[in-house]
Amino acid sequence: MLYSKLFCCMTLALAATGALSNSASASQGEDSDRKLQGSLPKVMHINDIEVRGLYRVTKGAVLLSLPIQAGDDVTREDVAQALRKVFRTSNFDMVNAYYTSQGVLIIDVKERPTIVNVSYAGNNAIKAEQLDDIIKAHNVKTGEILDVEKLRELEASLEDYYNSTGRYQAKVSTILVYLPRNRVDVKFNFTEGVSAKIEQINIVGNKSFPEEKLLAQLELRDYVPWWNFLADRTFQAQKFSGDLETIRSFYMNRGYVRFRIDSTRVEMTPDRKGIYLSISINEGEQYSFDKFNVIGETYGHGEEMLKLIPLVPGEVYDANQVSHTEELLANYMGKFGYAYTKVKAIPVIDDEKKLVSLNFSVDPGHRIYVTDVRITGNTITTDEVVRRELRQMDGTWLSNEAISTSKRRLDQLGFFETVDITPRKTGTDGDTVEVVTTVKERPTGSIKAGIGFGTETGINLNAEISQDNFLGYGGNASLGVNTNKYDQKIELRYDEPYFTVDGVSLGGSIYYEKFEAGDANIVDYTNEKFGASLGLGYPIDEHNFIRYNIGYEHNRLSQTSSFIQIQRFWDTYVDKNIRNGKVVFQNYTAGLYFSRNYLDRGALPTDGSKQTLYGTVAIPGSDTRYYKLGADTTHFFPLDKDRKFIVNFRAKAGYGNGYGSRNGIEETLPFFQNYYLGGDEWLRGFKYNAVGPKALYNSFTMGNVGVMGSRESVGGNAIVAGSLSLIIPTPFASEGYDRSLRTSIFLDAGSLWDTNYDPGAIGQCFGKCDYIYDYSDPKEYRMSAGVTLVWVSPMGPIGFSLAEPIRKRDGDRTEFFSFSLGRTF
Repeated sequence: MLYSKLFCCMTLALAATGALSNSASASQGEDSDRKLQGSLPKVMHINDIEVRGLYRVTKGAVLLSLPIQAGDDVTREDVAQALRKVFRTSNFDMVNAYYTSQGVLIIDVKERPTIVNVSYAGNNAIKAEQLDDIIKAHNVKTGEILDVEKLRELEASLEDYYNSTGRYQAKVSTILVYLPRNRVDVKFNFTEGVSAKIEQINIVGNKSFPEEKLLAQLELRDYVPWWNFLADRTFQAQKFSGDLETIRSFYMNRGYVRFRIDSTRVEMTPDRKGIYLSISINEGEQYSFDKFNVIGETYGHGEEMLKLIPLVPGEVYDANQVSHTEELLANYMGKFGYAYTKVKAIPVIDDEKKLVSLNFSVDPGHRIYVTDVRITGNTITTDEVVRRELRQMDGTWLSNEAISTSKRRLDQLGFFETVDITPRKTGTDGDTVEVVTTVKERPTGSIKAGIGFGTETGINLNAEISQDNFLGYGGNASLGVNTNKYDQKIELRYDEPYFTVDGVSLGGSIYYEKFEAGDANIVDYTNEKFGASLGLGYPIDEHNFIRYNIGYEHNRLSQTSSFIQIQRFWDTYVDKNIRNGKVVFQNYTAGLYFSRNYLDRGALPTDGSKQTLYGTVAIPGSDTRYYKLGADTTHFFPLDKDRKFIVNFRAKAGYGNGYGSRNGIEETLPFFQNYYLGGDEWLRGFKYNAVGPKALYNSFTMGNVGVMGSRESVGGNAIVAGSLSLIIPTPFASEGYDRSLRTSIFLDAGSLWDTNYDPGAIGQCFGKCDYIYDYSDPKEYRMSAGVTLVWVSPMGPIGFSLAEPIRKRDGDRTEFFSFSLGRTF
């Protein structure tokens, strides 16, 4: 019914049989008007041509397609041929012609309607965006002319697409709603049916590997355990093709170079709801590597390239390693300007010895010269900040290695959400390019805040304002103001990473702080201090950086609680420095910081590692003499090529102590320099600073001297902490947010202890004894597990954590939920 409008065949038959009528007004009654009912003169003279029935198409467009014009003498066959050409313009559903006695050829047409709207109904399993691509490929879209014949092909294509997703019951029909002014609405109605489920997958011909191992490689499944709610048994033709390639790669990566898939069968149950898959394979024999050679044009680099080949003769053939070697050799030639080098491994197979020799054929192509390096997308960051990180310069040969290094360095800055560096050809000969660096800036300012809710301590707040790309010049500036219940601090800091063009950095800070330890889950004391520091650093190479620091700090402490562990420290300094219940320390410090950075980017990395080593010492002339050493490491291991699942391991270790002696007493690490553990950075699920040694107090009961425990943390001089996380796709978030949103499941562990603690010197316990244990034992670790969501928002990174301690001790303070806004995440 839909195609009853097609009268092309009738029109052409009419023209071919001479049914070109001589039309005139009957009211005229002129004898000169001859009515031609079935026969026409062999030759007709055309005095004029009229076109009737036009709305959208112009008369000129029709006349342009006609091979005849006014003044021509034409035959009946000429007119029929002309009608065919008009119809082939695809603008009309019907074309007719009439010839009058006055010599006027009238072309009567019926235009095809214009599509004003395309809509869908019933498509629940497939999104409209996916259907749009198929429908537009058939030129069915708003503003186009409706070709009814193409709708048949389109319906078949849509049904095929549904079939490829496993819906073999799907049916597609088209509803046309004709509107005034020769317009039409096109509506596609889908009856999707149910997805066909895979009932069974059979692999035959396998000898070296059990069928279960091969099936485990496939994305398609014929069995899904009840607990695996993310998997299903839906058949999809595209996944099946991918699985066949997976099996092929599985064998090729294990030396079976003659492996082949003989046949595949996809059988459907009568109700079209079940699928049986059969894969017939021929494994062949296992082969090993023999010899390697580099052939082709290498421009004198053949020997170096041969040494780069990581393959080893005698090892089992591995197709994946062969592809990696091809890429490795191509990138090596790219260092010398041959950016489009192609390397192809040509195997020479010895079936008798089961050996494969490889000739790596090198086609370097043209050497590419960079005429210009352009920077786009930076609205805040200056060109200078971007350009100083680039290792691909204009006026040099194009280098793949330099571009890769440049991209990594820009990503590591943390200033940009995305970085793209693309060479674009500029000359007609293809030997010159411009390198376009396109960046998308991320918010680098941060209003650092923290909110934590403890099961016993309630809500805690802190804040800081910082800018990692100060005024777009790449410097780091911050003004920190902390006014929570236990800490009042203000710090002004600035670091210039490029104090000189060679990458020498210079930075410093000044600060004032008043710390009420008793309100921070620490034993009660007050430390009022101010100080300043200055640091100078420089890069050793692209990945390694070193920095030297000097500083001055003035501490003014008041002892409001004399616990046992601190008494030795007070006894050391009480004679000289005690003033009105206050003790004053002035320390001059020197520090060293070293970092090794191989992370792929600065914010939310997905691959690589970073290590830092640092040390601080109070130099002679200071009131206290101590040192602190520490190390941090973090590693990211992507589990899939799209880096949606990533394992992250990070750890830290620190140790500090005193050196020398004073008043005959050996120096120890000042208690206000102790390490603390617990909180959203290293041990989630535990309250901030709440883990580790507790304060012990002297107790006198009935003439007996002993101790009493407490829940007040005193910190320790040694710490080890680690975290193992599995980064997963964030539920309900689109792929575009992977650079600003991250979800991870974590396991945290840590231990904090005091190497100077002597459990044998502690007397009998008279109270809160459950809080007392061997504080010098590093095996007294804590552990927690949970989930964290991090969002790099315009205000800075925001983190949410749900955590539950799975190993704790009496006296530890815990928290189930924590929230933090700032760079600590």
